[in-house]
Amino acid sequence: MRNPAMDDFISKVREETDIVSVVSSYVPLKHRGGRFWGCCPFHHEKTPSFSVVPDKGFFYCFGCHAGGDVFKFLTMIENVSFFDAVKLQAEKLGIPVPERPLTEEEKKRRQEADEMRHVMELARNFFHNCLTKTSYGKPGLGYWDRRGISENIIEEFSLGFAPDAWDKLSKAFTKRGIKRELLEACGLSMQRKQGDGLYDRFRNRVMIPITDERGRIVGFGGRVLGDGHPKYLNSPETLIFNKRRLLFGLDKSHRDISNSGVAILVEGYMDAISLYAAGIHNVAASLGTAFTLEQGKKLKRYASKICFCYDSDEPGQKATVRALSIAAGLSVRLAVIKVPDGKDPDEFIRKHGADEFRKLVIHAVPAADFRIRYVIEHSELATLEGRVDALGRMMPILKDINNAVERDEYIKSIAKRLKFDEGSVKAELLRHTGEEPEQAEPTRRINHAQRPPSVRVADDKEAHAFRTIVRAASEDPGTLVYLFSVVPLEEFKDPVQHEILSFMQDGRSDYEELSPEANAEYSCAMNEGFAGDDMMKDYEGSIFILKKIHLERLFSEHSRKADDMARIKDEGYQKELNEVQRLQREMQKLQARMDNL
Repeated sequence: MRNPAMDDFISKVREETDIVSVVSSYVPLKHRGGRFWGCCPFHHEKTPSFSVVPDKGFFYCFGCHAGGDVFKFLTMIENVSFFDAVKLQAEKLGIPVPERPLTEEEKKRRQEADEMRHVMELARNFFHNCLTKTSYGKPGLGYWDRRGISENIIEEFSLGFAPDAWDKLSKAFTKRGIKRELLEACGLSMQRKQGDGLYDRFRNRVMIPITDERGRIVGFGGRVLGDGHPKYLNSPETLIFNKRRLLFGLDKSHRDISNSGVAILVEGYMDAISLYAAGIHNVAASLGTAFTLEQGKKLKRYASKICFCYDSDEPGQKATVRALSIAAGLSVRLAVIKVPDGKDPDEFIRKHGADEFRKLVIHAVPAADFRIRYVIEHSELATLEGRVDALGRMMPILKDINNAVERDEYIKSIAKRLKFDEGSVKAELLRHTGEEPEQAEPTRRINHAQRPPSVRVADDKEAHAFRTIVRAASEDPGTLVYLFSVVPLEEFKDPVQHEILSFMQDGRSDYEELSPEANAEYSCAMNEGFAGDDMMKDYEGSIFILKKIHLERLFSEHSRKADDMARIKDEGYQKELNEVQRLQREMQKLQARMDNL
């Protein structure tokens, strides 16, 4: 059933929000003729065609036809979900967000996470002050100066320095009453192997705070000065620091990425800082770890194209190939920025400047081209065996190309390069994808027991709506709170749907724990694109669809009970009839809202 507290919360935020104030914080507006006008933030224009009507609470662009209420504006400008837009505005207005009651374990984890973030903020200030306000920081300032990093960038990224001492931070923090267990949990201090004291994890290193998308400090990266090892040292994985889900700098760059539609992804924070300092702001870094699907999903929220710009040495190129294969299922354009002379992005931009780097971006190589060239460059094409092996390694590349015309062109190019017949290359691709040519040998048998669980075909609105909700919840678990306020978890009668939602509600992340059927359905949901370009409209519409199905199910149940009671003249008949009529009215209201989407 609907959660009155959640409805009241959304209504209160809407009522107390001044759309002109919100929009004008992003777009310069001028009052003219009962409206406010400005240049649209969602497409490039010189003549203002973007209008805000304050008394109606709506915006509309006569150029690109974007329009809606204040929450719609926030979902588009910030690239967040509807519920996140409401929460974002609620935080600005100081309106508390209603939450479901937390378990004791959840309360404990939340408190621990809050304490860790507080300590990490103190550590950021400690390192930054050491760099900028003490004599300890002179080596660090010299390092940043040699890298061409200005004072402005040092302040913007809160860059710091860890003194060349064993326990400077540990002593300072324990004197302030911070528990040693908390310092260890944050990865700032470590237990001495001999004795009972602590020593600092980071020593004699320039320090880079690592933030999440909301700008909260969750970890640190440290670059050693001198010949110490390791050269780069990150915070360990903690309750608040998960490298698989983080992209360095995204809190600062997401708006530039969204405006340009292009995300430049580099390997480490030094590359990201150098590009950002040079004025190239649509950049993020994967912290030197292998690129993950979770990171790709974050970038997809802001960009329609991802350009990988890893180091141009062999390890960097291998990492690029792996990243492209992982990102192939994201339904975004992929390309590779090739940095010449074996340099990394940081070295190139310090030597050649931002304009030359922008030229590299313009000439970025399409992902399929890069992957195919890499296979050719690392194959022995002088022998038949080498060419057959190369063709086999190209099959996953061809499989990832969704456009049939584009795939045919690559098949022609590969066949010519490897001196094979085009038909043979196509036949090999069919075999690789598991499809059978029409002239396949009748004796070939398929081992059905080895097939993966079949994914249920999304041939109805409920299946599509459910998968849309799952994708939204994978990005923001908070959307489940809103979902369950509209349709309680227990009302999801389909066992697979109930299993997936229960799993996500519990906050678990290892989807191998799901049953084969649920795992297959979840995978399908993650790879099924949103219908149309308006992601949030699809999400909100999906909530309404699931609510409508829920109401129709209740309507049928209570109608059947009312009919049965009427036949036997049960005194509970009137109560059931009243419930049927109430559900009917609610369904009519819901349909009206759906018609207005």
